[in-house]
Amino acid sequence: MKLKRHPLAWAVSLAVVPAAWAADPVELDSVVVSASGLGKQSHEMTMPVAVMEGQELVMRREATLGETLQGLPGVHSSSFGAGAARPVIRDLDGARVKVLSDGVELLDASTISPDHAVVSEPLLAERIEVLKGPATLLYGGGAIGGVVNVIDRKVPTHVPEKGYEGELELRANSVANEGAGVFGITAGSGNFAVRAEGAKRQADEYEIPGSPNRQEGSYNDTDSFTLGASFIGERGYLGAAYTEQNNRYGLLAHEHADCHTHGRDWHCGGHGHSHDHDEEHGAVPYVDMQQKRWDLRGELGDPLPGFELARLRVGHSNYQHEEIEGGEVGTRFDNDATDARLELTHQPLFGWRGVVGAQTLRRDFEAAGEEAYVPPTLTRNHGVFLLEEYTAGAWRYELGLRHEWQDIDADGQRNTDHKGTSVSAGAVWTFAPQYSLGFSLSRSQRLPTAEELYAYGPHAASRTVELGNIELDEETSHNAELTLRKFAGRTTFSFSLFRNQVDDFIFAADTGHDIGGGYREIEYRQQDAVLTGAEGEVRFQATDATAFTLFGDHVRGKLRDGGGDLPRIPADRLGVRLDQSFTPALNGQLEFYRVQRQDDLADYETETGGYNMLGAGLS
Repeated sequence: MKLKRHPLAWAVSLAVVPAAWAADPVELDSVVVSASGLGKQSHEMTMPVAVMEGQELVMRREATLGETLQGLPGVHSSSFGAGAARPVIRDLDGARVKVLSDGVELLDASTISPDHAVVSEPLLAERIEVLKGPATLLYGGGAIGGVVNVIDRKVPTHVPEKGYEGELELRANSVANEGAGVFGITAGSGNFAVRAEGAKRQADEYEIPGSPNRQEGSYNDTDSFTLGASFIGERGYLGAAYTEQNNRYGLLAHEHADCHTHGRDWHCGGHGHSHDHDEEHGAVPYVDMQQKRWDLRGELGDPLPGFELARLRVGHSNYQHEEIEGGEVGTRFDNDATDARLELTHQPLFGWRGVVGAQTLRRDFEAAGEEAYVPPTLTRNHGVFLLEEYTAGAWRYELGLRHEWQDIDADGQRNTDHKGTSVSAGAVWTFAPQYSLGFSLSRSQRLPTAEELYAYGPHAASRTVELGNIELDEETSHNAELTLRKFAGRTTFSFSLFRNQVDDFIFAADTGHDIGGGYREIEYRQQDAVLTGAEGEVRFQATDATAFTLFGDHVRGKLRDGGGDLPRIPADRLGVRLDQSFTPALNGQLEFYRVQRQDDLADYETETGGYNMLGAGLS
């Protein structure tokens, strides 16, 4: 049996206001999920939900959002080195999993390629919510895999009772001599509050066990700073924040090839890069990324007759990153984007309470250089949605509807427009104290992305030449979900079964053309697919200071009509976790899980062996 040991990690946290440090039992019914739209507790929702906050979040925070969440049932990480790891939910990733900042898209370039970082700093998160399964009604038809909503404190929502409050945390990790720190302070008086927060991380290249060498291109340096302010009144608040984030990280096995066309056919002749990595990280290819972002957030109680709450969220981002090789910029990506949404929660009408809203997104994207395989595009997406609930005794019913329009203007290409409609119905039955059973059915439509429609050229990260397909239609998901929960007491659990049948599933198919240079030619095509799976978690609070958790997940994805397996299917996983509170200021965690061998393979994939992972942490 092969045993891989996780690097030792530790964290020291300090709050400048009183805080509860003990590992008290956490009952799921106390967790209100912001992304639910109706302020529901997790056990009241029809879909499976995981919430990471408090001491659990402190213990599990990693350098990337994908690594932070990958221990949750049904959630894995598309790791591409130390700086780029995106959440994968039930074998769906990229544009099918939306990552949000308090309900608004991150507006980065992480959905375009696996070597592009997610611009969300886990050290600055107050809470992370994961909605598994289609969550399209509030956040867009693309989220047929799920939604990750990162809640932060950048815009103050209250004035501190003592005039100020704050946090300070220092972290270290042994495998890459990583050091990280984060601070935050909120101060205010009367109706005004201001917030300043920042984080910095510096990690060298990974040590290789049994070798004097290190893994070239595995370093990760990041820093982030935010300044925010709010006016806070009796009925709500209105505030804004400015955030600037910089990230420099190496690219593992990132080899470019001299790709060119012969007529309409591509040919690649590759050349590798095996330079030594110097102190300036100049020899190995790396990404130098910067995002400047503005957020506007507000809430107002009783805004109009018949309405309880108005909620406004606006995010604007100026994002750019450069992929640098041999001291020269090989490719530059620019993304100037705005996402805005307005929600109105209405008072009960014939027993139904709900939220109605509208969302608009504008994305101006451009890539220039040797890896500019997508032409400049302007994407406009608009949507309206309605989510309603009705409670009768032990039953809670939920209905939802969303319609959206999208048009994409592409430089030098035919413009495209699509529209999609999504509907859902579900119910939650609290059939006994502390127990609930949730069931949901949904039909969700995802509109093709600019990359799927217009890609044309070599992509070094995946060692492919990508060919878009301007004739792609909407992708339609038919999902059924069943979730059993015990949400209070010393023993809590959640088990889910799901089946997701996707008509016209968009995927990258190998054309079979031999183009040389170690590259493959792929073309975006559509074929029906089915994903099925199960996941679960059981937590036992043995004492006020000791808790055990057993967790596992399984997913299988296949193209219909003999099309074979979907690519990159996560292997089955089963694990156990021990959480221990030694003192009010010292907590520990020990985790072991087994990942099984994966031999359900798509074309050109290779079998991966099973492995064991052991991790330990102190905070």
